[in-house]
Amino acid sequence: MRFVALRRIAVLLLWLLAGPALAAEIADITGRKVEIDLPAKRVIVGEARQIHVIAALMGNKTFETVVGWRDDLIKKDPDSYTAYLERFPEIEELPRFGYVPQGDFSLEAAIALSPDVITLNLEAQKAAEESGFEEKAAAAGIKVVYLDFRLDPVKNSEVSVEILGRLFGAEERAKEFIAYRRAEIARVTDRLAAIKDLKRPKVFIERAPGISGENNCCRTFGPVNFGAMVEQAGGHNIAADVIKTTFGDLNPEQLVVSDPDQVIVTGSNWAAESDINQFVPVGRGADMTLARERLTKLMTRMPFPEVRAVKTGQVHAVWHQFYGAPYEFYPIQQFAKWFHPDLFADMDPEQTFREFYEKFLPVTYKPGYFVSLDKGLN
Repeated sequence: MRFVALRRIAVLLLWLLAGPALAAEIADITGRKVEIDLPAKRVIVGEARQIHVIAALMGNKTFETVVGWRDDLIKKDPDSYTAYLERFPEIEELPRFGYVPQGDFSLEAAIALSPDVITLNLEAQKAAEESGFEEKAAAAGIKVVYLDFRLDPVKNSEVSVEILGRLFGAEERAKEFIAYRRAEIARVTDRLAAIKDLKRPKVFIERAPGISGENNCCRTFGPVNFGAMVEQAGGHNIAADVIKTTFGDLNPEQLVVSDPDQVIVTGSNWAAESDINQFVPVGRGADMTLARERLTKLMTRMPFPEVRAVKTGQVHAVWHQFYGAPYEFYPIQQFAKWFHPDLFADMDPEQTFREFYEKFLPVTYKPGYFVSLDKGLN
């Protein structure tokens, strides 16, 4: 605790000695105009998984101005939390908050930290407005800024990175990050665009099976998020034919009728909140043997044994947290290798991600973000 107290005193002294922040107006992802002194000196990160972006912008200074964050990283992405805890042990004492839409975010506790700004994900906006969260925060002199890396990442991710770049005084680093992301995605999309009459495999991507409940099929993605990544990688997301929202449920009979060539499930280490523990635990440093065993078991659920992809062994799992972090270039490259192995035989997605870590992130790289079945189950 003494170390934490000394750190807080040091941060306060830096704040007092730093040059004056400059008043500015920014537009958040909703188009709301927010007047704020930039860079912000005290930030509450309303979704801790935004740290995947903040770290890419701030490096060794990732937590210098973060005074609190939501508890989702430790619950939903504990492998990443462990990586940041090893590098920044002081975050164990960082105040944690709940989720605004669930009503367990303590605004009173947030006000006590005297933040300049609270960053929230776009899906929290309705609850924040209806509950009076925005109004109460404003009355306390706290700005609320909305970001989006999930509902429509293709449209909103780059703008959200730019917003964080301004909030943290890292505009140039944000430009570098965006340019890197664009270039790595273009390595796939440019090559696909040059192919006349590209044959796109039919792909079904299942959202977070094995995490809770009765573990029935078939939660999935519409034309955005992972659904868009499938299309960018040269596949056809079969769910987009019937689901037009970000997330939705595909009828199991429709899955059989569509008979996809490829099946992908999303997984992560959800041990902290899963009630059935049948998820595929891919992610940083994952146990590949366990992940493959879980993936095999998931494919015994109905109606998967009837699906072509399962019979031919074209079954894979991808780290679920890519759905909320603008690291899409990595799954897009890996999907492309699955969908078009000859066309992308020379591409090494893991090396791409390793290089990204070395260039942008203050934590070490460990593999484990994907797993595939070696052969069919029938």
